[in-house]
Amino acid sequence: QVRLVESGGGLVQAGGSLRLSCAASGRAFSTYVMGWFRQAPVKEREFVAAISERGGRTYYADSVKGRFTISRDNAKDMVYLQMNDLKPDETAVYYCAARNFGWSDYASRYDYWGQGTQVTVSS
Repeated sequence: QVRLVESGGGLVQAGGSLRLSCAASGRAFSTYVMGWFRQAPVKEREFVAAISERGGRTYYADSVKGRFTISRDNAKDMVYLQMNDLKPDETAVYYCAARNFGWSDYASRYDYWGQGTQVTVSS
C-alpha cells in the first residue's frame, strides 16, 4: 500500500508555470506506475500524464504534450509534474495516483490516490 500527498498547487496567470510534487510513503514505490489526473468542477476526472515504474517511459494526454513533463525520483519516493504555458481551462484539482501492472489513462484503474492540490489559472 502507498500513501500519496500532493503539493505545489496555487494561483498562476495564463502562460505561467507550476511544478507539482507528490510524496509517496509506503512500500516499494518503484514498483508503481505513477499518474497525474485533474478534475475541474462538474467535469469528470481526466488523465494528464503517467510514468513507468523506473521512469523510462512517459505518457501524456494530447492536450498537454509539449507543455507538461512528468518525472520521478525513486530514491526520494517522489513524482513531479512540471506544467508550462498553463491555460485558464486547466484550472482544476490535480491528483497523484499509483497503480501496479502497467500504465493506464483510466482513473478507475489506479489503486491509490492523493487528496489533490488546487491549480487555478487566471486569464
